[in-house]
Amino acid sequence: MKLAIQEDMLLGRTMLEKFELARQLGFDGVEFWGSTVSRQVEAITEAMAHTGLKTSGINVGRQAKLLGADPAERELALEQLRRAITDAADLGAEGVVFVPAFHGPDVPDLSPLMTAEQLESELLIAHLRTLEDFANAVGVTLFIEPINRYETHFLNRVEQAAALAHRRAHPRVKVCADVFHMALEEADLGAALRTHADVVGYVHLADNNRRLPGQGITPFAQVGAALREIGYTGWLSLECGEPSANQPFAERYASDLPASVAFLREAGLG
Repeated sequence: MKLAIQEDMLLGRTMLEKFELARQLGFDGVEFWGSTVSRQVEAITEAMAHTGLKTSGINVGRQAKLLGADPAERELALEQLRRAITDAADLGAEGVVFVPAFHGPDVPDLSPLMTAEQLESELLIAHLRTLEDFANAVGVTLFIEPINRYETHFLNRVEQAAALAHRRAHPRVKVCADVFHMALEEADLGAALRTHADVVGYVHLADNNRRLPGQGITPFAQVGAALREIGYTGWLSLECGEPSANQPFAERYASDLPASVAFLREAGLG
């Protein structure tokens, strides 16, 4: 397993300073946000060459509505995903992490033909058909991320995202398991990882309170045991605090990260 951290959690005036700090802390890679990574590619490439660290993935974050009712909005979301795939390929990243929908449904309930959620599922499947072969051609994997019920009505548990990944049955469509969201939605974190081992391809880490691992009550040792049992060798990436808006807190993270990284190593993660 390889340990990464999101770029906006790192203290530094330049990309190289951030990468050097990540290396000093014991990280193997850095994850980037899709909304900003395109203009950072040159600086990231230079920092990777200097430090030997990798780009773990590109996180699309909260951009356009992939499952929205407006065709123009959906096309914009697809363009953002295609750009993220291209950036991931340029940086040698494992893949692109995306949450299909935030908050409530934007499409109508067409019962008895289809509920809003069924319609969203079909939209997502249709989108994946247009994206997966492109991703495969450039060596990038798409990671569907389920999140908790307070942030979306759609895909809250690993099993729900896994069901969609199984429908596609494409080697470049996998699931990102986020331990913070799992702690809110899964009855047994280890069991969820073991049951869906075949499609779990990326993991986000944060404690139950969204703070750094070790600053809450999430049973990370159970997570580590499950991942070792299933032979997981992919990325574990820290996504804590205010995802995509963590730069103001980077100095505090710099102070707290050594203890958190040590805690993760002890739990068998990384």
